[in-house]
Amino acid sequence: MPKIKTHKGARDRFKVTGTGKLMRTTGGKSHLRRNRSKRAKRLYDGMVPVSSADAKRARKLVPYMK
Repeated sequence: MPKIKTHKGARDRFKVTGTGKLMRTTGGKSHLRRNRSKRAKRLYDGMVPVSSADAKRARKLVPYMK
């Protein structure tokens, strides 16, 4: 059985925690940030867990990320 290729875009977008959860960054970081409050801008800094519905699909794109 051949190996499955990793989707390179997904590999860069997702990170896996020590417990195995998939994490992603939030959108809205690229432009128009100067109009937002400091609190709103801080919300974009961290990573958030991928929803369980999307995590199943994302794991197929990055099969060897554990």
